[in-house]
Parts: sequence; C-alpha cells; structure tokens
Amino acid sequence: MNETPNSGPVPVKLKISGKKILLILVAVVVLILFSTGLYVINPEEVGVIQRFGKYLKTSQPGLNFKIPFGVDKLTKVEVRRVLKEEFGFRTIAAGVKSKFSQKEYDNESIMLTGDLNIADVEWIIQYRIKDPQKYLFNVRNVRETLRDVTESTARQIVGDRSVDEVIVLSRKDIAYEIETLIQDILQKYNTGIEVVKINLQNVNPPQPVQKAFNDVNSAKQEEEKIVNQALQKYNQIIPEARGKAKRTIEEAEGYAVNRINRAEGDANRFNSVWKEYNKAKTVTKSRLYIESMEKVLNKTDKVYIIDEKVKSFLPLLNINQGGEK
Repeated sequence: MNETPNSGPVPVKLKISGKKILLILVAVVVLILFSTGLYVINPEEVGVIQRFGKYLKTSQPGLNFKIPFGVDKLTKVEVRRVLKEEFGFRTIAAGVKSKFSQKEYDNESIMLTGDLNIADVEWIIQYRIKDPQKYLFNVRNVRETLRDVTESTARQIVGDRSVDEVIVLSRKDIAYEIETLIQDILQKYNTGIEVVKINLQNVNPPQPVQKAFNDVNSAKQEEEKIVNQALQKYNQIIPEARGKAKRTIEEAEGYAVNRINRAEGDANRFNSVWKEYNKAKTVTKSRLYIESMEKVLNKTDKVYIIDEKVKSFLPLLNINQGGEK
C-alpha cells in the first residue's frame, strides 16, 4: 500500500473585490473623522472654533463636531468661572487654612500715596470672560495685559489718596474706584473681560515703620475717644443749661407781666379813688380814714382810746389783763 507523503496545509486563496476594499477604506476614514472630529464642551465653558486660523463660531456646552486634520481648531474658554489674579502675595494652597508663598512681592505691593507716604497694598481682582472671541483675538497675552492695567490703575488711585485713607478710612471707596477704572480701560481695549470685584486684602505701612504708624493710630483713636466723650458731655450739659435759661427768662417775663398788670391796676384804682375824692372830699377822706384804721386795729392786741383833750397820761399796767378791749 502506497502512502502519500504529508506535504503540510494546503494554502487557500482569498479573493477580495475592489468594492469591498473601498467600503473598508470609507469606514476607516469615517471612523477616524468622527473619533477626531467629535468633542465635548463642559457646562462651565464654551468652544471657540477657528477654520484655517479664522474665527468660525462659538460652540455651546454639549457634544459638537469639527472638521479634523487641522482644518478646524478648538479652543475651550471657561466663561462661567470667576477667575482671579493676586497682587502682593501668592496663594499656594487654598482652603480653610490657606497657605501663602513666603516670597516677597514688594515690586507689586509697595505704593506711594498722595501725601508722599508709603503703603504696602495687597489686593485681588476677580473677573470672568464675558466675550470669548474678544478675549482670544483682540489682545495679545490678555492675562499680562490685565495684570499691567490692574497694577497701574491701583497705583493711580492710591496715589490720589492720603496714607490714612488708604490704610483705614476709605478702603471700600478706593476698591470701587479701582474696579470702575479697570473696567473702563478693559472695555476700550475690547478684551472681553468683565471685572467682578476688587478686594483689598491687607493694607499696611512698610514693616520698618509699622510700629510707629500703629502708635500714631492709637493716639488718633484716643483723641477721637476723648473728643466723643467731650461731645457727649456737651450734649448733656448744654441743652440742660439752655432749658434752665429759657425757663428763667420765661419766669422773669411772667413776673414782669404780673408786676406791670398789678401796677396798672393800682394806678387805675388810685385814679378811681381820686376821681371820687374830687367829687366828695369830706366823705372820701372819712371813708379812707375808717378803712385804714380798720386794717391797722385788726393787727393790734390792745387798743387804748385817749381823749385828745387830756393833758397828761399815766399808764396803768396789768389793768383788765386778759379782759375785753
């Protein structure tokens, strides 16, 4: 029996038509196109699309598509987040107990005030991107521009105020003026940035003179305290004294009116008596004498009636003591 020698597996020839190859290529291209062209925009951002370097559109949050292979370029911009820039200090780790850099930033924070004093000012600018197209294309290096504008504006406003206003008296007003002026400048530059708030964090005199400045502030506070106490005492005493003076004046005026009225009444009564006296002198004279004697005799304890013809009079003591008059 003859055996056929084993010559290995028999090769199978597969025939793939050109149509199938074309479909496979199309599928691969479509797969690559979608895998590189689809992109997702998060809720706090938008996507700015450039086609061959020229601005095309702004994509809203969600699933979007762009032409790949360098035709369309995507730049994501966070428009709903509040961003910030720090001046005079840097935060390393934010939290309940924030950590700050130990490096000195005196070139940012040391400023000259309007009364030729020096203040160490640390502040924060909070802002958001309002127009992504302007933010990306109108200004080169917009973050550096924002920092330069903020620092120059702060120096201008602080330079118009005294050191007391900067450190203690007018910090809120200064922050508001800085915020308003920065927003005006950024609008002129078409940066697409909206300033949310300026916060003056720490405003102090330079470290070498800080103790002397604190002593001056303590003296001023003591002065204000004494002045306030004096004003309080003034407000207590002066109104009371004015009230007493007014009452005394009114009492004097009332007394004067009373005396005048009584004097006028006495004068009128005297004139009336005088008129009646002129009409009947004897009768009026007798009546006046009797009325006068009645008033006088009512005030005496003893009455002695003596005849006017008696030449001499010998008083008898203890006669009719306690008896009738």
